Amino acid sequence: MISHFLLVFGLLATSVAIADSTPLSRNPASLDPAVIAAASDTPANLGGDGVVTITWPRTDVPVTVDGLKLPPPAGLGSWAAFMPTPDGAMVMGDTVVFQDEVDAAMDAAFAHGLEVTALHNHFFYSDPPVFFMHINGQGDPMALAQGVKAVWAAIRSVRTQRIVPGRHFPGGVPVPGHLDAMAISSALGLTVTDNHGVLKASFGHTSSMGGMTIGGTSGLTTWIALVGSDQQSVADGDFIMYGRDVQVVLHALRHAGFHIVALHNHMIGEKPVVYFTHFWGKGSALDLARSFKSVLEAQAVSESKNNLKEN
Repeated sequence: MISHFLLVFGLLATSVAIADSTPLSRNPASLDPAVIAAASDTPANLGGDGVVTITWPRTDVPVTVDGLKLPPPAGLGSWAAFMPTPDGAMVMGDTVVFQDEVDAAMDAAFAHGLEVTALHNHFFYSDPPVFFMHINGQGDPMALAQGVKAVWAAIRSVRTQRIVPGRHFPGGVPVPGHLDAMAISSALGLTVTDNHGVLKASFGHTSSMGGMTIGGTSGLTTWIALVGSDQQSVADGDFIMYGRDVQVVLHALRHAGFHIVALHNHMIGEKPVVYFTHFWGKGSALDLARSFKSVLEAQAVSESKNNLKEN
């Protein structure tokens, strides 16, 4: 579970570079849909606005929503749109993922320099539960298309191994037992509270909304909760992030072995904008605590670097 936070930055350095601000007078070249189609191994369509799109209807897994067998055109289609930019292209997309596909899809996106910008649901009462992972990237059009191809291929690989989407993460269900609060607090570097056998640590962040400062007691809290025993526990929690640090935290969570189960907003209109990512992990309590600490360290380095840039 434990992974040194500096590995995050080595991986990020291989990402598709985000272009610096570009003068609006530079006219972007048009994109060749044949190039996108070949690189993504998916038929591509060129729209009248110069945007090239590719799609993948999820016909491989039947989904019912509120008792209705939902046809893919009703919202079960993955897509990616490529827009020409002065320095290459920008891709935005939405990928249909079942719960056991998220890790593989996200890891493939990161490995190919794509950013994950949201992970959430679009439906209630779906069976199997279906989620949507939004991606973004800028750079060479062919590399971006190959990145999308890799994400979709990773999903197909999961379904090849297991036709029916899984219903739980690997590993057994922890049995409640003794948790060493002092050792876990030391590993986290945070004060731990014990609430009926659940160990929890948290700390607040700040933003502003409507002219008021909002902080941890108003919901801007990074936290981790541990349930189980010293030998086998589950950890869940939430990371509060400013936009510039989101990708660093996501990469660090995956390097540390955590499953990312949501990435979204909780508010509208706050400054700076705050994002929330929820996670789940299994393992020994100390390993989970140390892994959480490694993510905190990666986030702290990112925040420090960004503060230096701003100053």
